[in-house]
Amino acid sequence: MHLAIGVFDGVHLGHRALIAHLARGARQAAATAVAATFDPLPIQVLAPGAPASALSDVSDRVKLLRDAGADRVVVFRFDPAFANLSADGFIDRVRGACDVRRIVVGPDFHFGRRAEGDVEKLRALGQRIGFVVDVVSPIEVDGAIVSSTRIRNLLLAGDVEAAARLLGRPYSLRGRVVHGAKRGRALGFPTINLALPKERLLPRDGIYAMWAEMGEGRFKAAASLGVRPTFGGGERVLEAYLLDYSGELYGEEVEVAFVKRLRDEIAFASPAELSAQIARDVEETRRALI
Repeated sequence: MHLAIGVFDGVHLGHRALIAHLARGARQAAATAVAATFDPLPIQVLAPGAPASALSDVSDRVKLLRDAGADRVVVFRFDPAFANLSADGFIDRVRGACDVRRIVVGPDFHFGRRAEGDVEKLRALGQRIGFVVDVVSPIEVDGAIVSSTRIRNLLLAGDVEAAARLLGRPYSLRGRVVHGAKRGRALGFPTINLALPKERLLPRDGIYAMWAEMGEGRFKAAASLGVRPTFGGGERVLEAYLLDYSGELYGEEVEVAFVKRLRDEIAFASPAELSAQIARDVEETRRALI
């Protein structure tokens, strides 16, 4: 088997290029292309108090890695015991999952406790144990290397369009529809409130044009991410008004994809002023989602 190892959070364009390289070599050797990732993400175990930063959940990563060309995806349970494996122990664990003949990684790949292993260590182990190592160079978009960290920074700045260029798709996440204060209904724009996974990174607060997909289909949506300052602020929530849809969605899972940030979230002098602005946001959403 040929194996690519990485966190692969977000499965961005750089990750996809690495998996494509893996798959090409595997096909030439009549081997199976296997991608290995981790759940939970290492940072969630090594720095449990860190701010939410995940760009994907494990089911996202498995699907995206297979879409990128992996024949199989192996998910290693990343817990304190796994984190404490030596570099040699890490490779022994990996080789225990499959008969590895070739390992594909990025140039900044580190493994083992305290990141003691690097690419040179991996090559030395390969020479001793019997596998070859391919190192795939990163790719650049907009004049800089594509990385999960860069994508996180763009999302935190609200630049979801630039983040989408690095991901190769709009940034998306899934949440379940829960009951809210129903203020949108009173304003003439009934919204759905999404309960979102606490470990997922959310873009900067603001008003967004997005796609919302669920069992009933795919709909344009004008969404507010923030604390609702017109009504005195409060818990951070994502509310979305689905264009051209009517019905109840409580309890359903909805996937939302951030396409364009329309404006900041601001306080209005009255609900009537907010309602008028929402109407303008809806029209801008229609123009943004063609």
